Amino acid sequence: MLLLIIFAAVVALLLLITWAKLNPFVALIITAIGVGLATGMPLVAPDPEHPGIIDSIKTGMGNTLGFLAIVLGLGTMLGKMMAESGGAERIAQTLISRFGEKRVHWAMMFVGFIVGISVFFQVGFVLLLPLAFTIARQTGVSLVKIGVPLVAGLSVVHGLVPPHPAAMAAVGIFKADVGKTIFYSIIVGLPTAILAGPVFSSFIGKRINKGVPKELAAQMAAPKNLDELPGFANTVFTILVPVILMLASSISELVLEKGSFGYNFFHFIGDAVTALLIATVYSFFSLGFFRGMNREKILKFTNECLAPTASIILVIGGGGAFNKVLLDSGIGTYIAELAKASHVSPILLGWGIAAMIRICTGSATVSMMTAAGIVAPIAALVPGTNLELLVLATGAGSLIASHVNDAGFWMFKEYFGLSVKETLMTWTALETIIAVAALGFIEILNIFV
Repeated sequence: MLLLIIFAAVVALLLLITWAKLNPFVALIITAIGVGLATGMPLVAPDPEHPGIIDSIKTGMGNTLGFLAIVLGLGTMLGKMMAESGGAERIAQTLISRFGEKRVHWAMMFVGFIVGISVFFQVGFVLLLPLAFTIARQTGVSLVKIGVPLVAGLSVVHGLVPPHPAAMAAVGIFKADVGKTIFYSIIVGLPTAILAGPVFSSFIGKRINKGVPKELAAQMAAPKNLDELPGFANTVFTILVPVILMLASSISELVLEKGSFGYNFFHFIGDAVTALLIATVYSFFSLGFFRGMNREKILKFTNECLAPTASIILVIGGGGAFNKVLLDSGIGTYIAELAKASHVSPILLGWGIAAMIRICTGSATVSMMTAAGIVAPIAALVPGTNLELLVLATGAGSLIASHVNDAGFWMFKEYFGLSVKETLMTWTALETIIAVAALGFIEILNIFV
């Protein structure tokens, strides 16, 4: 009966999002209530050890967002400062000049990977697209060959690398180490981005030769003069500050005595909240005040960038609520025992469940959050499960086979001036390559760590 309930819950969630066209947050809350009712959870908590349905939803959402809302807000401000200062453009121009015209598609992959660390996929896409248009016009190279590596770099970081929201949420659900997850995600992410980016674009660019859409190019802001942009080293360091601090925290566990001042200090500054706060405040100076911005302008940027994050925060919170109901209802424990007896690898299970939900709903965030909630209790009971690689596997599965039910599909199609068939051959293919290649590299890494 519990298996039927979880199967029905997943199907209901998919139907509410795809057929009924409900907002994913509303769909997640409705599904969580349905699971609670079907499993006999009390409407009102009789005692603290037996939470009611609404209590469970509140706790799950509060526990998830109490941490993630801070991370999301600070990360958004950091990305906004990089965009408005011209830092992203500086990184792109520098790498392109180093790689040369013949290898410009490799440069675009690294641009997407580096810039994507501190901005959402959609933000990075719109931010860097004018640069891709400019390069395609100047070099005469197909926009597809230039754009696919850029999107591949952004997508890999979006799905695999904390502090991106879904990856960060999965770290919390699986109780993985943030620093190790970042370190492993770079090891897995770079070769994955290379395969889905410059390697695949060299193949598909010969078959789909597209120029820059005239109407769209006319609406894009003109690039700034190079002397108006912040320095390359300054920009890269600003972006990598939170990553460096979180990695330092993980290294301190290996070299410092637990409980010592140094250990506690590095754990404090390496916490995701503290690291992003330090990086964001630093960006106000390195990319703001020192570049001639005044306080009013920085305040304006940091205020206006927060509104678009509301829907992302709610979906992640809904995923946390759904996860908590699964645990409190006993379904999570039951499935964990069942999976343990069947000896199914949690890494393959996380990837497979996330991939299934991604194909059906089109949302990487929903699929990663739902899969993490289902697989977390299984992983807790299977000895030897590498939790950091489990985060990456779930993220990889959540990227597979994006198609017409994903907003990213249509964004890529319209900006690149492609037909639906051409978008399937480019966007859908590169997302699938990322998912499959990342799983392969994760399994290889799992042998050694």
